[in-house]
Order: sequence, then structure tokens, then C-alpha cells
Amino acid sequence: MDKPTLPSAYTEQISSLLGAETTAFLESYRQPRAQGLRINPMKSTPKLRESIINQWNLEAVPWCSEGYYYEEPHRPGKHPYHTAGLYYIQEPSAMSAVELLDPRPGETILDMAAAPGGKTTHIASKLRGQGLIVSNEIHAGRAKILAENVERMGLRNVIVTNSTPAGLSERFPACFDRIMLDAPCSGEGMFRKDPDAVREWSPELVAMCVSRQQDILKDVHKLLKPGGWLAYSTCTFNTAENEDVMAWLTSEFPDMSLVQTERIWPHLQKGEGHFVALLRKDDSETNTGKGKTNRKRPSRELDQAWEGFNVWRKSALPGYAPGPGRPLLFGDSLYWLPENNGFAIHDEQMTGLKIPRAGLHLGEWKKNRFEPAHALALASKPDEAGGVFNASAESEEVRSFLRGEMLNVDPTLKGWILVTADGLPIGWGKASSGQLKNHLPKGLRQHL
Repeated sequence: MDKPTLPSAYTEQISSLLGAETTAFLESYRQPRAQGLRINPMKSTPKLRESIINQWNLEAVPWCSEGYYYEEPHRPGKHPYHTAGLYYIQEPSAMSAVELLDPRPGETILDMAAAPGGKTTHIASKLRGQGLIVSNEIHAGRAKILAENVERMGLRNVIVTNSTPAGLSERFPACFDRIMLDAPCSGEGMFRKDPDAVREWSPELVAMCVSRQQDILKDVHKLLKPGGWLAYSTCTFNTAENEDVMAWLTSEFPDMSLVQTERIWPHLQKGEGHFVALLRKDDSETNTGKGKTNRKRPSRELDQAWEGFNVWRKSALPGYAPGPGRPLLFGDSLYWLPENNGFAIHDEQMTGLKIPRAGLHLGEWKKNRFEPAHALALASKPDEAGGVFNASAESEEVRSFLRGEMLNVDPTLKGWILVTADGLPIGWGKASSGQLKNHLPKGLRQHL
């Protein structure tokens, strides 16, 4: 199918922005789009990194130390390493936003418009398991995808919410050290890979996006701590949604100062294009908000489920230790809700707040029996498990497991076993009499 013609209003806008560079910019639309992946440092080892760099001829992304370009013939999304969360497939330009935000271990961070999860998982890689991320997405379907990607990357310290910006700012004023806002935009940086983005673009869409961005930023300002940092990004090129919105923000809120802006242009760098601005809120205010910690008394059902988990853990996952937080029970589902440096979501704040992933899903408590969640497998490490079955990622055993099939194993293996591919957890199995019953969720089974 032929690519749609670029709107004349768009080419005029680009011409006014770039002048003599316009021809080179428009010519970039004829080039193949850039594809990239970002390695998960909490799962990689130097040996694994070197292996995939050589295997797929990866090229380093200059603005992201964990980012690499890959070429079309390679399909990293189909490899068991992807299933295990060794890397996240992400457009290279988009990696610039979290690099500029520069999250630090131990901080409490909000990703305001987070689906499908590229920036949340990037923030998590910077925190190295220390700190807390609230990852929000307003659209329920996209929030579900976000939660799935957080799970696949094995993250323990992420809470996924499905809320409006106003819903968050009412509950958590001045609670976040840093906020990432990858703002809903007119998507001009999507034109090369998405013909529908070209068809949908208009000056009216740009104006609508500006209004929406300003509305979201009003709530972002309430959520950010004094002295906190905001990264605002878009995958669009016009100044109305970028520099002009930043000028509006600093005018509307004089306590916000613009520190730095970066642009990636597809005719100058290898990427689809991105705009990022870093801002700081001055620290003159003294009323810094924190998530309240008053809680309801734990229910008898929660006490039983938590006790059941700990009995299971002693044999199946003896090395696992939850960080700061508390257990929660939603129906039969047991979660560990993380907390950080005085930030804790209390029961009252949860009323009316949709939480697709209340931290780490530990498992199900049914009929006085605990069964571990797939999320717990992906968030675990082999040295934490009581029993491990490891095979090469290229082996027939791993392919069989990912198809949902039973495996033949050493008869000495008993009970719940962490199944790994080249040392990377990919799921649970239950061993008995030399056979490993597959507990990979049916929805994740692959046709390999």
C-alpha cells in the first residue's frame, strides 16, 4: 500500500522550522525506520549482553548506554530472551526522555502516561530495584498492556494505576521526586512507521493536543514535590506542543524553571524523532505531601493467605525477601504493595482508584493452598529458588516449555521449580517422578 501524502500544512510547518534542512528532513521519510531494544540491566550479564550484540549485530544508541539498534532480518521479539525480560523493544529516539530525567535509586517516581511501558521499564532500570514507580495509564486496555510489560521485565517496585491525572493529584499531592510525562501528542514522529498517523494529522489536532497537554501539566505540577524534576516529552516536531507548551508552563507556574531541552531529528540522528524538556520545581514550599499510612486491620483471609505464601516460600523460594511494603488480597490474588521513604498508598486512597497491578503479584490463595503467580517467577532470581531447571535458550526443552508442554527432568527435582533459559526465569513448573508439569499461563504459551 502506498504511503499517504504528507499534509501541506505539515510540510509548511516543517519548512518554517528547518529552513534549508527541510529537503533532507522530508527525504528521511524514504528511509527505513529505526528499530531498537534496551537491555534490562537487572537481568543481563556481560556474557549475555555480548552474546546478543554479536548474534544480532547490534549497534549502540549514542544517547542511551543500554540501548541498541537492530536490523529488520532479526526478530528479537520472538526470542525466549524477550519472554524472559532481558530487553525491551523500544524506538531509539524515545530512550532519550528517561536519560534526561536521570532517575536515582531510592526515589519515588511517577510515569504519568506510561503505556505501553517503555519509559516505566527504563526508569526501573535506573532505580536498580531501589525506590518506587507509580506507572499510570488512563485507558484501561492500554493499562493492561502496561501491566503485562512491567510483569515481563520482572519488576517488583512498580504500581500500575488506571486513573485520570486529576484522580492522582487529588490522592498524592507533592509526593513524587521525579515525574515522566510522555504527553499525548499529534504523533508527527510516527509518520514513517504509521500511515494512519499521517491521515489523522491536522492543525486542529495539534491545537487539541496542546489543550490536553496543558490540562495534564496542571495536575503534574500538583503531584511534583518542591525541588522535584519533570521530564516532558513528545514524539512530535511542531513548537506548539513543545517549546510553546513549556513557555506556557513556566509562565503559569513561576516555581517551574526550564533547565534543558533536547531534540532528535530523523534526518540528523538514527531515530524517528523526539522532543524532551527537563524542568525543576523550586524547593521554597515546605508542605511536602506523602502518601498516608493509615490502614485497615488486616482481614483474617489476608492473614491466612500471607501465612500460606510464607509456608510455600520456605521450600520453593527461600531466598526471596520482599522490600518495604505490605501484602494485599484482592479476591484470591495476593500482592505485595511496595512503599518507599514515607510514600505508601493507604486503603482510603485506593477507594475508587483502579489498580491493574498493585505491586508484585505473588500468587493465588485458593482452598487453603498457595499457587505462585507467573509474575513472581519473572521477578525472582535462580539463586533465590529452592529448585531450578535450566536449559539453553536455543534448546528444544525451552521451546517445549514455552509451548506449554510437560518436560522430563531429573527425578530428584520435587515440588515447585523455577524454569530458566540461560539462567533467565521464564516460568514455574511442578516436578514429580521425573516429570515437570507446566504452569506457564495459557495466554502466554507460544507456537514455536
